[in-house]
Amino acid sequence: MSTVQLTERPARSTLFDGLSRYLPISVTVALLVALYLGGVANYPNFGNSQVVAKLFIDNAPLLVIAVGMTFVILSGGIDLSVGSVMAFSTMACAWLTVDAGIAAPVALVLVLAFGTGWGLFIGAVIHRFEVQPFIATLVGLFLFRGLTLQISDTDVSMREIGFFQWGMTHVDFGNVREGGFWLPYLSFVAIAVVIIAFAVLHYTRFGRSVYAVGGSESSALLMGLAVARTKIGVYAVSGFCAALAGVLAAFATKSANPLANVGAELDAIAAVVIGGTLLTGGAGFVLGTLAGVLVWGLLNTLIAFQGNLSSWWARIAMGVLLLAFILLQRVLARSGEKRRA
Repeated sequence: MSTVQLTERPARSTLFDGLSRYLPISVTVALLVALYLGGVANYPNFGNSQVVAKLFIDNAPLLVIAVGMTFVILSGGIDLSVGSVMAFSTMACAWLTVDAGIAAPVALVLVLAFGTGWGLFIGAVIHRFEVQPFIATLVGLFLFRGLTLQISDTDVSMREIGFFQWGMTHVDFGNVREGGFWLPYLSFVAIAVVIIAFAVLHYTRFGRSVYAVGGSESSALLMGLAVARTKIGVYAVSGFCAALAGVLAAFATKSANPLANVGAELDAIAAVVIGGTLLTGGAGFVLGTLAGVLVWGLLNTLIAFQGNLSSWWARIAMGVLLLAFILLQRVLARSGEKRRA
């Protein structure tokens, strides 16, 4: 009898771990479907395919920084600098092309290299000096917001730079009036980032190391994984994604606002958590992050269709959802601990 119990307990534990791993993202997808069906049922034209396409247009920069944030949170860290790095990158694009007269493609390469370099630097600081990620990246939040305002405290237009017309150049998928939709190139860039991130996290050694380090850094060391390289690498990915999001914002607006993207880092964290990634690291999916961003976008779209509600209601709803998902994570974690005991 005891032998049967010993052989059954690991099976039950494995089954529960599998359910707890996929339950948060399943809830997110169900919520996403419920929001969309609710919109279709209550608002004319909500079912138009362009409404869904618009989610990938308006939220392309957020999706990119949220993907970078997914890498960081999966490793057990956090990055509060992404919103400021994004704003600085947009302003840097404007200054380099408008004021410095540098060719736009060269400016974009410089901006992306800078974002990646910042991520490498702050990741090295966090690892080598054992600084808490919250504190280290908070430095970047203040630093780059201040530097952005030093470059210019007013909007800078990039409309005269022909290269920035590229981002909103779109591809038509059928006739919009007959149920078709269109997507600009910047949306394809954001979708490509999601696909690449998915492949990296699930099919590369670096991706497996990210999950391992987030699950248990000490265990990852015992397994011989490159913990230092992984911890620094995820911040490099986050820095690159933040800079790329700034470039996409430049394409979308053709201008740079020094006060843009305030709080974008919190939106990204919320999207990642609502997408099912554990704040403690080690479990989550980049496709869940995509679902979390789409939930945020749908909330804003529903409020826009309603017409008589403040946009702040989307943040209120997002706050309630974030609390609910955090509590769900804690319930699942405690249940798992009790079953292993």
